[in-house]
Amino acid sequence: MNKILSEIKKIAKENISKYLPDVKMGDLEENGMIYYMNGNNGTEFDWHVNGKISSFMAFYNDKKNLGAIKLTINTDSSLEIYIYGAKGEKLVKEEKTTIDVSEDEIFKLAVILKNQADDKKIWDASIEKINSDIEPTEDEINEFIDSEKNFSDIKKRMKHFNLSACVSKKIIEEGWKVGYMRRDEPLNESDSGWVFMAGNEEQEYVDDYKNLALLSIFEIYKIDPDIWNYIDNPVGTSFIRISSNEFELDTNEKEIYTEKQDTNK
Repeated sequence: MNKILSEIKKIAKENISKYLPDVKMGDLEENGMIYYMNGNNGTEFDWHVNGKISSFMAFYNDKKNLGAIKLTINTDSSLEIYIYGAKGEKLVKEEKTTIDVSEDEIFKLAVILKNQADDKKIWDASIEKINSDIEPTEDEINEFIDSEKNFSDIKKRMKHFNLSACVSKKIIEEGWKVGYMRRDEPLNESDSGWVFMAGNEEQEYVDDYKNLALLSIFEIYKIDPDIWNYIDNPVGTSFIRISSNEFELDTNEKEIYTEKQDTNK
């Protein structure tokens, strides 16, 4: 097993013993087995976009099967540790430390995990099942580095997530999808300039500030993911919804397609 994964396994066991003294290894799935959780985003995405290797976890061995511990290695060799008690229902300890390995070793581990887990369709599996005690080839390293360009648009859009935007309460309280979006000049560094409307508001409604709210782009994205492809457009841009999941530039020639979110999803 790769030495970093061995260290992760050791650190996980030590932290479970220290912060969850009443939890025995038999209370955990496969006696505290550590799983590589690459099934959500994948190794390349987490490395190039989130600046980390996909997390490592051990789970409680019960019906809910919630996490007991989560460990995340960042590209700078820092390690984030989250320990959960009450069968995974409560965060009891959060720590940030470093592991004694170089950033190059962390990078090579990411390459190995991509090739030996993702490429072989081994998802959210025990680290024992991953052939990690190998050295990546030069071709594999170069391929991994080159893959960063595939995430350039995603990285640009995610930079907007923490910026604020003005949004109609018809979207956040009544369940309408975004029907109209316009980007004005930002008021300050934390403002995106975006305004999101359902598209069926009367002018009187919009003129009352009580009907508008200020949320982060990320909060609005969670309500309506359809805005994702458009949030990195420049100031002066406006879009209207033309179908259940599409927008196009507003030329004042089409009516806005309005629709409520599907609450059954």
